[in-house]
Amino acid sequence: MKEFTLDDRLANDSISVAITGLCDVRLMKDSRWPWLVLIPRRPDKSEVFELTPLDRILLTFETDKVAATLKTVTGATKINVGALGNIVRQLHVHVIARFEGDANWPGPVWGYGKAEPYSDEDMNSLIAKLRETLSQ
Repeated sequence: MKEFTLDDRLANDSISVAITGLCDVRLMKDSRWPWLVLIPRRPDKSEVFELTPLDRILLTFETDKVAATLKTVTGATKINVGALGNIVRQLHVHVIARFEGDANWPGPVWGYGKAEPYSDEDMNSLIAKLRETLSQ
């Protein structure tokens, strides 16, 4: 059986927050939007339908949990969830907190401007809050 390997672009653009039953939950390194990515730890998957039925159920459950956590932690106006994979083919699900008046509201986050890194303090604080809320 082939081993799971994280795509280099996802590894470089994000930091791991938590490992769930199925996914590596990662924070994107762009402070303009609190933005998490769930990456099912299954090799060679690019589409949700390629997962086993049980893994699809787990992905739905974990996506809902992460979305609710992000809404609780950030107080976002809207939580956007999507699995596109046009650039990075490895299966991953974006969960993005949006706020009226944020960068490019109400337009999409993809391809807009340049990423603004978190300060170490802000990133560590957000990750701690996310981990605490996810564990409840």
